[in-house]
Amino acid sequence: MTKELVLDALRAVRDPQTGRDIVTANMIENVEIEGKNIRFSLVVPSLQMQGKADLNFACMGAVMDKFPGSEVHVHFVARAPGSQATTSAVPQIKNIIAVASGKGGVGKSTVAVNLALGLKKLGAKVGIMDADVYGPSLPTMLGLVGKRPLIQQVTGTMKMVPLEAHGLPSISIGNIIDPEQAVVLRGPRLAAIIKQFFNDVLWDELDFLVVDLPPGTGDVQLTLLQTVPVTGVVMVTTPQDVALADAIKGMNMFLLPQVNVPILGVVENMSWFTPAELPDNKYYIFGEGGGKKLAKAANSMLLGQIPLVQSVREGGDAGIPAILQEGNPVAAYFMKVAENTLRQIAVRNEMIAPSQTVKLE
Repeated sequence: MTKELVLDALRAVRDPQTGRDIVTANMIENVEIEGKNIRFSLVVPSLQMQGKADLNFACMGAVMDKFPGSEVHVHFVARAPGSQATTSAVPQIKNIIAVASGKGGVGKSTVAVNLALGLKKLGAKVGIMDADVYGPSLPTMLGLVGKRPLIQQVTGTMKMVPLEAHGLPSISIGNIIDPEQAVVLRGPRLAAIIKQFFNDVLWDELDFLVVDLPPGTGDVQLTLLQTVPVTGVVMVTTPQDVALADAIKGMNMFLLPQVNVPILGVVENMSWFTPAELPDNKYYIFGEGGGKKLAKAANSMLLGQIPLVQSVREGGDAGIPAILQEGNPVAAYFMKVAENTLRQIAVRNEMIAPSQTVKLE
């Protein structure tokens, strides 16, 4: 018996919280071998965690299968308070990007989907979560209408497996309820759904999880901030003043001292109208300058401007986002947004301490 062989046996055991094997998840510490006795510490978020007994028996069984007759002793250890790992329900996800807006109808979901696919095109491992519980758009935009996530048992705990489209794992309440069903929920139930999307979904190791938020500053936004550490926020607005006024209110929630989540930048959607038959013409039907004003107010940058083009709407309705459409001129605009967002995240992670979950009194 060697430490390496014991660890190799324990790779068969899955963390009930994340679905990762417990060795890769850095949950095994202090492996000691003395004759037939094998002792090790198993690091868990809480000593009252769900599935603790199943995890204990799974560890003992995995090692005893490899070394019959051995005596296995598992010592559970709770992570140190305040560590980065304990602040996130999904430690396997490196960065969580919230896509927010002050009001509805500005194309936030369109930006979120194309941003996620753009980051994937740049070589990152990306997932997307539809947190807009009242108006879930992801099933339509990703061509997943009518699909249901599978349920999988992981060390005694039932987990949802994200649906995948265009190589992008996703979860949405629109894939759990019937498309015509109205979502009538109050604050506590909304909060429970958002927590479940983190705690009970088998997310893979991801560089980025893009979260499509509902408009405004309500229960979903607060629950997100209290559940996971949000790396930063991408604000979406249209150029006109009425959209800008609401976007500033939405942005200021993230800049509150007790929240303090950085604004990565601003995407100005529907910046101008370009008809397909006149690709060089620009008609500023919603005015100009809203995105730059919002970026200045956030002390951030304008990540990009997206024109109002018919093919963007068509691609969203057909489940083939614009950034994936061959020859679509708007794809280049979305790629610029993805490239600038990636750069801003790199700067943010270099200059600012890792995010923590927010504690609001």
